[in-house]
Amino acid sequence: MFNTRDKSSGNDADRILSHNVHPSGWTNPEPADRYNLVVIGAGSAGLVAAAGAAGLGARVALVERLNMGGDCLNFGCVPSKGLIRCGRAAFDARHAYRFGVTGTEKIRTDFKSAMEHMRKVRATISHHDSARRFQQDLGVDVFFGEGSFSSPDTLTVNDKQLRFRKAAICTGARATALPIPGLEETGYLTNETVFGLDTLPPRLAVIGAGPIGCELAQAFARFGSQVTILEYGSGVLPREDREAAAIVERALLDEGITIHFDCRTRQINRHGHEKNIRIDTPEGPRTIVVDEILVAVGRAPNILGLGLEKAGVEFDPKAGVRVDPRLRTSNRRIFAAGDVCSPYKFTHTADAMARMLLTNALFHGRQSTESMVIPWVTYTSPEVAHVGLYEHEATRQGHAVTTLTVPLTETDRGIIDGEANGFARVHLKKGSGKILGATIVAEHAGEMIGEMSLAISAKLKLSAIGKTIHPYPTQAEMMRKLADTYQRSRLTPMLEKVFKTWFRWQRR
Repeated sequence: MFNTRDKSSGNDADRILSHNVHPSGWTNPEPADRYNLVVIGAGSAGLVAAAGAAGLGARVALVERLNMGGDCLNFGCVPSKGLIRCGRAAFDARHAYRFGVTGTEKIRTDFKSAMEHMRKVRATISHHDSARRFQQDLGVDVFFGEGSFSSPDTLTVNDKQLRFRKAAICTGARATALPIPGLEETGYLTNETVFGLDTLPPRLAVIGAGPIGCELAQAFARFGSQVTILEYGSGVLPREDREAAAIVERALLDEGITIHFDCRTRQINRHGHEKNIRIDTPEGPRTIVVDEILVAVGRAPNILGLGLEKAGVEFDPKAGVRVDPRLRTSNRRIFAAGDVCSPYKFTHTADAMARMLLTNALFHGRQSTESMVIPWVTYTSPEVAHVGLYEHEATRQGHAVTTLTVPLTETDRGIIDGEANGFARVHLKKGSGKILGATIVAEHAGEMIGEMSLAISAKLKLSAIGKTIHPYPTQAEMMRKLADTYQRSRLTPMLEKVFKTWFRWQRR
């Protein structure tokens, strides 16, 4: 079942994965008379919701049409970060001469071995999401098949009726295609198929310079692909802080990646094993010849075939299932969480929403998504991590903003590691020290953004971070240095004059 969207040949890792996420010969259980909760979709949100409800003693059914673990395990976070880690190892090895390691000019990469490593990691992790674990250990009734609502309180799976008191739609999202003439006929990769490759494409075109496009473009380039990014807009990572995006853009260019901005893809066709992409650029039309095309332009919610109309659930084809801040749909029995209803399509957001859904659906809670503080990370080298508001968002909301920036060059560890290309930036409500948002650019920015996320969630001011002792030497000292910068900015000329007078008096 797993290999229906995977080009790789069978191996032990794939067999372990398939055994966990969609066991062959699986027999669906006989439905209970009524479930406390029926969960549709066994991705990040669905697994958290099902496991959490069962752990509380509820009778739970979990319905999945393809693979347990959803995109995150099978086609998203886990395999992409596994491949990115392999690419980073290759890059670090080639540049180890900076630290006195010789022979680095002989470094070679083995793409097939890297992909095998990624699949082994994915197979190892898959146990946590396995169908047998959920059914045998957690007591969840696991059903494989197409789930579709047949009434406001009933879901049908393979002709079996699952009646429920509450239901959770957690069907996630899928990669979107583009209406480019010749794309379908020529063939292309998405995040759902790219991790099935065993052979490195000598030439790869990546359509889209968002997080997925930039991450995978850099990873493939580090293995030796000649990578070309085609971007409709004028810069990479268009939603990020522009200075942060510029650092990533420079890193991609320095690693030999070609980027065409403000371009339009007009036609794609195949000539033998080659794929020709005709684009219009500000410099005029041109044709790019590649071996593979990766489309990385966004996600669309999985709502087709769910029978939402029969359940009285309102939805939008692009935005997904409509929910209120408590994650309730227009049918008060049915809730939704994760990518199918959220503009923030991250695994950790789906996890947090699922926990909120449990409280609200099973215990009539009033937890609201309006209180969520959501960080996110783009896993390029360097990484870009963000939480809260950007400066333009804060200004648009009527805040007077003070923005402070500390470059990585001001941390000794950044210089020691040879990773001084980055910064930490915080946006404060002017005159208060209240943190509105923060951006970090560093090799491990994702490991550092949690401190800012905690501060915003707990409504701590920047001074609280300044009072926290940070170990030396670490790149995370940027957080404390931001607080120091803020404290210095509060030293007005009048206050400085008072201090000088005070210290002169003490010297008498």
